Amino acid sequence: LADRVRAESGRVVGWLRAAGLRVHLVSGDRAESVARVARELGIEHMVAAASPADKSAYVQRLQKAGAVVVMVGDGINDAAGLGAAHISVAMGGGAEVACGNSDVVLLGSRIEGLVRALRGARSALGIIRQNLFWAFGYNALAVPLAACGFITPLLAGIGMAASSALVIANALRLLRNASPTDLNPVNSTQPLLE
Repeated sequence: LADRVRAESGRVVGWLRAAGLRVHLVSGDRAESVARVARELGIEHMVAAASPADKSAYVQRLQKAGAVVVMVGDGINDAAGLGAAHISVAMGGGAEVACGNSDVVLLGSRIEGLVRALRGARSALGIIRQNLFWAFGYNALAVPLAACGFITPLLAGIGMAASSALVIANALRLLRNASPTDLNPVNSTQPLLE
């Protein structure tokens, strides 16, 4: 008997690789099973028969080599590795200890949520940068003009309210972009990670 790989797993791994990320498979399962799954999904880096301590040590080795590690897990034996990773993601249907040690818990049991979460985080970071740039630019211009008397307090207040409305409207774009997962990285206008 063998576990079947979920159909969406191949698409998610393909998306991650096309987005420039290296995918590793670290499992407590037997070497034959892990090798079969890695081959099926096109994963080059794999470790089998890994204990919880082995998983944590593997994450730390990647970090020492300069990698930013995002670990996805769902079991009790993943908790130590999730705790060591820069960003940890647990599957919602997984063990409570895995969810408790994770930065992000995906709702449900579909791994496609990982793509949505990574894209959402990237979009949010872009919007935050835009809003900070706009707020700093507006204040750098408006405060000296108001201090020198070139604009009235009423006009400065209206400008500040308009600036705040613009920042809120820009942030609301995140809701518009919260569409179903698109697993084609070519359609992405920005790289997933910098």
